[in-house]
Amino acid sequence: MNPKNRYKLNQAQGYWENLASRKVLRFILWALMLCLVALSVITGTWLYNNNIALQTAKTGPVDATLVLGGSIHREIYAAELAKLNPQMPVLISQGSRDPCTWLIFQQVKAPIQQVFLEKCAQSTFDNFYFSLPILQKWQVHKVKLITSITHLPRAKWLAQIMLGTHGIWVEFDLVYEKGIPGNRESWLKTGLDVTRGGIWAVISHFKQPQCATVIPLTSIDMQKWNRQGFKCEVSIRRV
Repeated sequence: MNPKNRYKLNQAQGYWENLASRKVLRFILWALMLCLVALSVITGTWLYNNNIALQTAKTGPVDATLVLGGSIHREIYAAELAKLNPQMPVLISQGSRDPCTWLIFQQVKAPIQQVFLEKCAQSTFDNFYFSLPILQKWQVHKVKLITSITHLPRAKWLAQIMLGTHGIWVEFDLVYEKGIPGNRESWLKTGLDVTRGGIWAVISHFKQPQCATVIPLTSIDMQKWNRQGFKCEVSIRRV
């Protein structure tokens, strides 16, 4: 083949290769646009449905009580509420020592058949991280959250993000506390936890943890605890 014909052939091949590349690129761009549109529609639909679920839950009755650990005064308040609502399930997320919680409910004369202790949480983020699957298992749509004003706004924002994105409306009940509770707030910790909570709010729709240590309060062996000895945050009469 003479050089002139070879040049024309190379030009033709280059043209068709460029045309094919443009078609592939155009196809990829259209596919990406369609994926973005589909994702927007799915996200919008989910937000709309979740908002309806939240508004419905807001006007409905409270299904359960969630107590955030950090101060025994919250558990005392929860026991007083349980006495008024004996059928209401109560979940105490990493609260006081088991015998102390048991003694609080006995002292208040509150029923303990619907009280459960979640012992996996090590932080406020964990409180909701491990409580969410339990609340969902109980089919909770509206939860009363017991904490203290010193625990805000971090607890409030995390609750609204991590529980709210699953259609659970959160009603807050703040307990007055003397002194400084165990979980002091800082804006840095609040910012980090809220960011982590937002990321987990998405992931939790696909994967959720299961706390292996959820203890019914009725299973606490007080004879064993009395033998080995224990101390509580406040003085509680032993039985």
